[in-house]
Formats: sequence, C-alpha cells, structure tokens
Amino acid sequence: MDYTQLTRDRMKTNKGLPLDARLSRADITKAIVVAGKTRLRPVLLTAVTTVLGLIPLAVGINIDFAGLITRLAPNFYIGGDNVAFWGPLSWTVIYGLTFATFLTLVIVPVMILLFDRASNRLANLMKS
Repeated sequence: MDYTQLTRDRMKTNKGLPLDARLSRADITKAIVVAGKTRLRPVLLTAVTTVLGLIPLAVGINIDFAGLITRLAPNFYIGGDNVAFWGPLSWTVIYGLTFATFLTLVIVPVMILLFDRASNRLANLMKS
C-alpha cells in the first residue's frame, strides 16, 4: 500500500498536480500496476524461500550433522519426536504465509482500486 501511494504521489508530481489532487481512473490503475510489478519479486522471493525453508521442519527431516562429520554416518530419518511439536507450527506458518502472499499481491491492490473508486464517487456526490 505504501509503495502504491508513493507511485501515485510521483505521478501527481510528474503531472504538476498538487498532492491532494485526484488522479484519473487510468492513472490510478497504472500506479497500482507499476507498484505491483515493482514489489512482485521481493514479495514472492521472501515467501518462497521461507516456505521452502520450513518444509523440512514440517515433515520432520532429521540429519545428524555431527555424526556425518565425525563418523560419516548422517543417521538420516523422517519423522520422530520433533515433528510432533514443530510440524503443526511450521504448517501453520507455511499456510499463513501463502495466504498472506495472495492477499498482498491480489486482494490489497484490488481493494485499493475499489476504495479509490468509492472515494471518487463520494467526492463527486459532495460536490453536487
């Protein structure tokens, strides 16, 4: 939202409009698209790396690194006592982060556009 507002303010400055002026519907849509394109990669990279990093914890992949280094025996297994506690917690974070990423990339820009349209209609009603 912040970057979308920054993009809108930059558009107003480039057009020579005061910051409290209203942009056209096409300009607002363009600002939202530009902000979405700019923020897409950082949001996706953050979410994907976190989700991929939590998957071993969620399924309970265990590797004995000390045994791997000293005896060349990694004692690799899936499951165990750790997954009983950390599994549900990590699945919760994975699903929550996936949902929050969808909200950030899809729902928030749509809501910004809808609220701006409603604000424009309200301002037009107040003028008349």
